[in-house]
Amino acid sequence: MKRRGLAAWGALLPLGLIVCVGYVGTVLWTLRTSVSSSRTFPKDDFVGLQQFERLLDNDRWQHAIHNLAVYGVLYIVAAMAIGFLLAVFIDQKVRGEGVLRTAFLYPYAMSFVATGLVWQWVLNPDSGLQNAMQQMGWKDFSFDWIVDQDMVIYTVVIAGTWQGAGLVMALMLAGLRGIDEEIWKASKLDGIPTWRVYLSIVLPMMAPTLATVFTLLATGVVKVFDTVVAMTQGGPGTASDVPAKFIMDHLFGRANLALASAGAVMLLLTVLALVAPLAYARSRQKAQGGH
Repeated sequence: MKRRGLAAWGALLPLGLIVCVGYVGTVLWTLRTSVSSSRTFPKDDFVGLQQFERLLDNDRWQHAIHNLAVYGVLYIVAAMAIGFLLAVFIDQKVRGEGVLRTAFLYPYAMSFVATGLVWQWVLNPDSGLQNAMQQMGWKDFSFDWIVDQDMVIYTVVIAGTWQGAGLVMALMLAGLRGIDEEIWKASKLDGIPTWRVYLSIVLPMMAPTLATVFTLLATGVVKVFDTVVAMTQGGPGTASDVPAKFIMDHLFGRANLALASAGAVMLLLTVLALVAPLAYARSRQKAQGGH
């Protein structure tokens, strides 16, 4: 058995090295391209941080970052709040728990493109919710956010929250199921309100789960692309543009390889800034646990 295990690891090691080298290689290639003047094809020159300066001065990039910030804050807050409430509801040992868990988690199993298309249809003023409500007699009902430049980003928040809240629910439920039943019994004996127990005791005890959920949602925010493209194509105009779409448009549509690479590097740095603190905290926790 030991020899078979070593043989299996020996077979997987080359594959792991290929994947690692490929990933690191593409990151290094992107970094190198971001400090060049590459357009349609790569150039072996060096222009320093010129592409990053152009990126930060680009009005469309600034608007995309603003949209990402609005989307990120609202999406994370809404998904965590709704997911937690759903987890609390299911944790009450309700009937049909398995069916409810499946129903709440199902949207997360859908692709981002499918989610975008579904909500594009639901929010379409001519054939979706607005049209349905008007046909039912509410002639003054209006919900045309998806074609409103000032409101369209909030429709992306709605779609993202609908898809992501189920994952939050599943992770939060696992955390709630790990809370000792004695805590609930003691709180009932002391007459502590249920909401107070959740806020003062349960949520602090679920800090690792909350950190994991936040990191997953935040990294998802940074790379949001498919849902936006499927729902709005970044429109009306560039009203719902996001950094990932900016990068793809400049990479394939505008043949500006260096500027797109600079944008990709900025997103990579953002992801690292989100993941690194959690990784550091967990490594310290393990080190303290070892002592």
